[in-house]
Amino acid sequence: MICQKEELLGEINKLDKQTKKVELKNALIIGAISSLVYLACYFARNILSVVSPQIVETTEISVEFIGTISTANMFFYAGGQLINGIIGDKVKAKYLVGGGLVLAGLCSVGMGLSQSPIVMFASYSVSGFFLSTIYAPLVKMIAENTKPAYAEKCCLGLSFAAFVGAPAAGVMALFFDWDAAFIVGGLSLVAIGIAFYCIVQIMERKEIIQFRKTPKKQKATGSFKILIENEIIKYTFVSMLTGIVRTSVMFWIPTYLSQHLGFSVGVAATIFTIVTTVQSATPYVTNIVIYEHILKRNINKTILLMFAISAVSFGGMFIVSNPYINIVFMLFAIVTANGASNTMWNVYCPSLYHTGMVSTATGYLDFVSYFAAGIANLLFANAIEGIGWGNLILVWTVLMGVGVVVSLPLKNIFNKK
Repeated sequence: MICQKEELLGEINKLDKQTKKVELKNALIIGAISSLVYLACYFARNILSVVSPQIVETTEISVEFIGTISTANMFFYAGGQLINGIIGDKVKAKYLVGGGLVLAGLCSVGMGLSQSPIVMFASYSVSGFFLSTIYAPLVKMIAENTKPAYAEKCCLGLSFAAFVGAPAAGVMALFFDWDAAFIVGGLSLVAIGIAFYCIVQIMERKEIIQFRKTPKKQKATGSFKILIENEIIKYTFVSMLTGIVRTSVMFWIPTYLSQHLGFSVGVAATIFTIVTTVQSATPYVTNIVIYEHILKRNINKTILLMFAISAVSFGGMFIVSNPYINIVFMLFAIVTANGASNTMWNVYCPSLYHTGMVSTATGYLDFVSYFAAGIANLLFANAIEGIGWGNLILVWTVLMGVGVVVSLPLKNIFNKK
């Protein structure tokens, strides 16, 4: 009798190990193809930035026009996140992501084939909308087809891919003229989009990937109510505040280094490159070291700690005049603000898998992030001349202080639990 029990336990353990091995393998495949696709997205979004000096030098296209189409692309991308996030909970990722990459690739080819300002404006603007079909549906696919711990690691891969996109576009610019870079890059997007569709189609047939629609009961009671119960209001503030630092504050850092700290343009560019390189490791430090090991997977404590360090560091930038120590404070301020952002994207968003609304929530939060950053960018441009760098840094400090308040465990304010 004892032998039979031991044999039974042995078989159960063996099956359990095999199941875990299969789950890990499937998660690795899903994470790898998702990261590749998101790398392609950020590669496409950065081509214009890296080839713009060549465009201005070799064509009659002005810097102002490039700035205009870049802004249009950002707004199309932000609005698309909101729309396609909702669609992503109703339409399978293979259609949205695959189709978005193909259409964005065709727009990129159009940019390379034509120097007509109208064609370039239309192509680049619309490509922003097509690229917005990618992130939210990918997070949904990951969250609903992998274990929570695996989902977080897969989303970390997306964060890393976003940072690698810019250097990848830079390499493209080294080997091709600006028009060829858009054409080759566009054709690459088309190929990746088709490959993604085919791979996901195969994985669906093998039931490795399944699609979950929003439950009918949730539609009847109000889907947004479900998200409110899962702290979406709190994370709306987190998205706004971290989006301002991630996009707008980062945009003005090279100017801050040269105008306020007195570095030359070349040195400022070098420092900025180092900061962005260090920033690429942020998701792993925040999510693996701090969130998982130090704070034992407590998301609220992680975000609170990140905002607190960021607020103190921005305050240090205001107080300390020594440029080198100031840069250290700046690095901590930016990295920790991004730490709060990464925790939201890589932990909170995938955790909503039980609601069937991962794509909607992710798209909404991404939209809020870019919208807040766009408004802040306009305000900061005027603030530099109006109130000066010192007072602007105080504004950044206060914003992170608001983040601390938002991160406090005030559940009665942010939800009904």
